[in-house]
Order: sequence, then structure tokens, then C-alpha cells
Amino acid sequence: MSLTINDTAAHPSATATPTVIAAALAERFAHTAAARDLAGGTPKAERDLLRASGLLRLSIPKEYGGLGASWAETLAVVRQLTRADSSVGHVFAFHHLQLATVRLFGQPAQWEPWLTETARHNWFWGNALNPLDKRTLARRVDGGREFSGNKSFCSGALDSDMLLVSALEDSADGKLIIAAVPTQRAGIRLFEDWDNMGQRQTDSGSAVFERVAVAEDEILADPGPLSSPRACLRPLLAQLVFVNVYLGIAEGAFAEARNYTRTQARLWPASPAGEVTEDLYVLRHYGEFWVALEGARKLADHAARLFDAAWNEGAGLTEAGRGDVAVAVATAKMAATRAGLDLTSRMFEVTGARSTTAALRLDRYWRNLRVHTLHDPADYKLRELGDWALNGHHPKPSFYS
Repeated sequence: MSLTINDTAAHPSATATPTVIAAALAERFAHTAAARDLAGGTPKAERDLLRASGLLRLSIPKEYGGLGASWAETLAVVRQLTRADSSVGHVFAFHHLQLATVRLFGQPAQWEPWLTETARHNWFWGNALNPLDKRTLARRVDGGREFSGNKSFCSGALDSDMLLVSALEDSADGKLIIAAVPTQRAGIRLFEDWDNMGQRQTDSGSAVFERVAVAEDEILADPGPLSSPRACLRPLLAQLVFVNVYLGIAEGAFAEARNYTRTQARLWPASPAGEVTEDLYVLRHYGEFWVALEGARKLADHAARLFDAAWNEGAGLTEAGRGDVAVAVATAKMAATRAGLDLTSRMFEVTGARSTTAALRLDRYWRNLRVHTLHDPADYKLRELGDWALNGHHPKPSFYS
């Protein structure tokens, strides 16, 4: 699997694998990550580099102009980018999540043209779905629906070319309606109001829809959201995205801490060691970090392999098969959450007081992970796993499990 790229400054050869391209991009992103964390806002230059790199085509099948990567391969690139910049890794991952969503919730006659045009024009997909925010209503009109209302947590919507949007049917049943529409469509307003302590360049701000026209063939109604075991793979892919973003943040923190310890940290006077890299307590911390990270990595890779197998089952996927993937994904997510939060908090114990200088912004790893891990409560994920471990009950499909 290879592609031709034009950004020779970032990529020295004309043809390279996605992993090589991602490594070159990650190196470039890392140089400005701390400064951009302070600035916030849209990582426009970085998003344009992703467009030029061809990696927006990564998960698109080859017959539609894509690279035909598996989900395990795609998620590995997500983790690779996230090590350097978790905001950019986040919006890149969400782009591929939206592409998967149209394939799982819609019909080929709908998503084949979208995938083809995405590959041809390097479209960036953004998210304005957020099913928990029920303030947007869909009114029936001739030829489709009209969306009006507000939406929060619209990650990657700014600077996108296509959006996934959701609304509740303005009727007694209040059915969830999900559609794919061009971001520049009349009536869509996106706001630069994301100013949280972490993930500061994900543009996860708000949107307003003012009588936005949505055609019938833009609505993902067949099979529709969470309508079958296969359609219920969508939330599992979302959770796998989180797993790999969490791991990428933790791995980035580990690498930065390791480099600082080896080159900048000072040996405590009471230590019997000759060098800080020989101090018994420093070594103990790094040993604990390694064990937790390695365990989370193994669980994440296992879950990704199971997901690919379930994806390839197609319409033949059973509820039990989908449930087994859900357990594996939830397990990996909890392992990555715990390992990452512990490492990004305790890394300062192996780097020392000088590493807390504001210019380094090493605290961004903890801030980014702390914000992202609050997406859905860990307590409820553990409850689901407890019900599986004790009672043999698979997690019930929802947009969060």
C-alpha cells in the first residue's frame, strides 16, 4: 500500500507508505504542538498537510480511490499522529469515523459517491452528530427534511468539507435522523467557541442550524442508526478511536518524559546512584509505566483485530459476535484510560521540578487525556464489564457502547 505525495519538505521520497508519511507528519506537528496548545483554535496548516498527504483516503476502499487500509492499520496511524499532537490525531480519526458511519448506516448508492469524491478531492469530514444534544429538530418538507436548532461538541466541524449531522424528528416518536451534508450548505453556522483546558485544537465547539435543507438521499435511514449488529459497530469504532487517542497521548508523554529524564533531569543528592538513569526509584516508575502501556497496547491491538473481523463479516455479523467485540473494546478503553491518566500525572516524578516550566507545556498530555476521557463516564464502562464478567451479559448497544 503506497501513495504519491507532493509535500517533499515533510516527506523526502516521492512514494511512501502511510506509516512513513504519518511519521514525517508527526515529526512536523511535534515542533509546534506546545505553541498551538497555548494558542488553541483551528490547526489549519496541519489539516492542510493531512489533505496533501493522502491520508484522508486511508480507510476508503481502493475501488473508490482510497488506500484500502484495514481499521487496525487506520487506527495505528491515528495513534502515530496522536503521539505528536492529540488534537490533530483526534480530528483525523473522527474523519475516518464519519466515513465508516455512512457505510454502516446508509446504502451503497449514497456512500459510494461520497467516498469517491472524498478520495478525489481530499475532503475532510467533520462531526455534528452528538446524539445526547437533542436541541436540533428535523421537520418534514417536500423532498426531505429541514434541520433547525443547536448542537454542541462538533469536533472537526470547522474547516471541514462534509458534516454528519443529527436531529430529532419533529413528531410524536422523535426518531433520530442522521444525514451527511456539505459543510457550506446554507443555514449552517459553526462557532469558534471551543476553549477547554485540553484537546484545544479539535474545534469541538457549537453549531447552529437554521432551516438547513436535507434531501432524502442524504439521510442515513437504510439500515439506519444502530439498526442491526453490523450498524452497531459504529459506536465500537468510536470507542476504538478513543482507545488509540488515549494510547497515543500516553505514548507521547512517555517518550517526552524519557527524553527529558535522560538529557535534562538531575540526580537527587540522597540517591546512591551515579546517574539519574540508574536511580532505583526512577527505574521503578519507568517499569510501572512500561507494564501499563504494554498491557494497554496489547489489548488495543487485540480489539482492533476483532473489530476488523467483525467488519468483514458484513450482514452476517451476529449480536453475540458484536458483543464479543464490545467487551474487547471496553476492556482496552479502560486499560488505556488508567495507564494514560497515571502516566501523564506521574511523569513529573521522573522529570523533576524544572520540567514544569510553562514553556514546555508538558502538562498538556494530562490535560488532553483528562478532557478526552470524560467523553463518557468510566464508571458506566466498568459497570458494563462487570455485568459481563459476573453475569455473562454483553454490553447493550448504544451510541456509547
